[in-house]
Amino acid sequence: MIGQKQVGNVEYFNCWGSITYAARCTCEIKSGIAVTKPVFNKKKALFTSKVELNLRQKLVKYYIWSIALYDAVMWTLWNVDQKYLESFETWCWRRTEISWTDHVRNEEVLERVKKGRNILQTIKRRKANWIAYILR
Repeated sequence: MIGQKQVGNVEYFNCWGSITYAARCTCEIKSGIAVTKPVFNKKKALFTSKVELNLRQKLVKYYIWSIALYDAVMWTLWNVDQKYLESFETWCWRRTEISWTDHVRNEEVLERVKKGRNILQTIKRRKANWIAYILR
């Protein structure tokens, strides 16, 4: 009890780095993506401009992914979570390279941007760097 108010338990508290009782990070991943999409749309003119594709890709990876993957070293990735992240990655590449009127499969989007699926490797690399930092 705090003051005159009763304090209770909650299933999920929306805070960066929080997980559920079942050690799932799905809500954290979804909220990170939900926060990132408006940021991407706000800067959409930059990502869809005639700037060189390589530079746009770097902007997406270092600007957009940094927001979405905040605290990713703490995540336990389940198959469902990996699918959310891969679909977010495809969403980003589709917005940078493909017109909204084009009907293009996801594999073709990855071919056009000359990238494979990299978001999971990025998370694994960050986890490895974090563990190496902690062990030092």
